[in-house]
Amino acid sequence: MAKDEYLSDEEVDTLKALLDEQLASMLENTRENVNTLTETREAESDPLDVAVTESNRDFTLRLADRERRLIGKVKHALQRMQDGEYGVCESCGEPITYGRLMARPVAAQCIDCKTEAEQLERRAQVF
Repeated sequence: MAKDEYLSDEEVDTLKALLDEQLASMLENTRENVNTLTETREAESDPLDVAVTESNRDFTLRLADRERRLIGKVKHALQRMQDGEYGVCESCGEPITYGRLMARPVAAQCIDCKTEAEQLERRAQVF
């Protein structure tokens, strides 16, 4: 691919800094969530308090699962940077625009391929 079609070194450095910061923040949040979830709970006698506590715990676990998946995507993006494959669509091999990567640094597909994949996914859910 021609150099002018690919990300500049400065753009890659900017995106790497974003990914590194995002990863560090998510790992810290994960540590805090694990500590919060594993703390000994006081014996709650009120059934409403128990229900609220369990609801909050379930919500925290759902968020933690989403964050876990995003951590995997961030690590994958950083690995693609190391391998020199970052910024190239995994589906069609075309460059992913800098604007798209700034909006979603973990993007592994160009906007056209991602749109097509989402449309196929929606159609599959209908059936």
